[in-house]
Amino acid sequence: MNMQVTDNSAAFAPPALRKLTDTGLTIVMMRDIVLKTIFRKNVEQVSEIAKAVCLPIPLTTELIDMLRDQNLLQATGTLHATSSNEMGFQLTDGGKARALDALSQSEYYGAMPVPLEDYKVQVKRQSIRDIKLTRDMLEASMGHLILPDGLIDQLGPAVGSGRSVLMYGPPGNGKSSIAEGIRAAMGDNIYVPHALAYAGQVITVFDPIVHTPVMKSETSEQTSLRRSASKFDTRYLLCTRPTVMTGGELNLSMLDLNYNAVSRTYQASLQLKSTGGVFIVDDLGRQEEPPQALINRWIVPMEVNYDILALQSGEKFEVPFDTLVVFSTNFHPNEIFDQAALRRIFFKVKIDGSNQEQFLKIFAMVAKKKGVPLDEASLIHMLKKKYPTIDNIYANYHPVFLCDQIKAICDFEGIPYQMRPEFIDRAWENLYVREETIVH
Repeated sequence: MNMQVTDNSAAFAPPALRKLTDTGLTIVMMRDIVLKTIFRKNVEQVSEIAKAVCLPIPLTTELIDMLRDQNLLQATGTLHATSSNEMGFQLTDGGKARALDALSQSEYYGAMPVPLEDYKVQVKRQSIRDIKLTRDMLEASMGHLILPDGLIDQLGPAVGSGRSVLMYGPPGNGKSSIAEGIRAAMGDNIYVPHALAYAGQVITVFDPIVHTPVMKSETSEQTSLRRSASKFDTRYLLCTRPTVMTGGELNLSMLDLNYNAVSRTYQASLQLKSTGGVFIVDDLGRQEEPPQALINRWIVPMEVNYDILALQSGEKFEVPFDTLVVFSTNFHPNEIFDQAALRRIFFKVKIDGSNQEQFLKIFAMVAKKKGVPLDEASLIHMLKKKYPTIDNIYANYHPVFLCDQIKAICDFEGIPYQMRPEFIDRAWENLYVREETIVH
């Protein structure tokens, strides 16, 4: 999904690269990445190579001239020149040998990485702790939800501070939807690097599953020269603030660097990918790891705003921790955390089920969306006969479940979608299973 650029992004854009030394990378690393990229992607023209390694054309030209001087690259001659009159280049035998040697050390090729120290500066420029979130913004992002009274009052300061939030309460009352609303409220954009460089190693950061690039409109008249004069460091992509959402599949290893022994490359941890955005831990307590162990992994980063990661060599290093962590659980916090952990989670918000009035609003809204006309007799039957059997506990997932069941019944019976008391009874059978002994 491509989104429109918002005005704030220019305020904290990473400075454009004017000379090779601005990259903060060694000439050897840049040389090897260019050679590997030409070898793997089969790009020939300067504009293609520049796009592949995410450097401005003048800097790419400088690197190509250097590689030609070292007899690692040669021009293919005017016969291969394209309609744009760009000269083509190809690897010499020495260039191929150097590319293969570099690939044997690391398969990484493509975008030039950003040195970790430079990235730390960029993270501060666009910190999630500096977002200005107003009541109107939060209400707008959750306008499709029927929320308990006072919930926005509690959530607003929590989200606006960029601190950790624990949402707890009975299952099926919209904690996941509220977490999504929190992310949607942060409507601005940040710059995400394709990759980071640390101690000669490259760590890929950009992940299309986590990051949504913002596409600026490009007219067909834009020339290569115009594209080369970028207003920000082209090793970054402008993206909406990222969201990482995990559930029962989360384990501690996902919060560390992922090393691929075959390609000898690193992939950023989930936490690092969520920098500048939101990390949602849904269904806390359903993971293989105990909730206390998971929360312990976050305690120090949440307090000191940095995380510690380790390379294969065992060398440990600091990376920024600039993430709003939203924990969501169906358990009471006292059941799954000790008091020290609870004290460190800055905001705790209980998400309860609806009262009857709110529940009916939700039911009416869902029924309209599902195309099931409301029926007064059916609603009275449900409220007077069914809900008293479960102590009048109105869970917010019930309307969707019951309406879907009614639609399935109508489809089976070959009749238009409609609500009847007997259909409520049939749907209710699937909502709760009767307690009984099964004879084996």
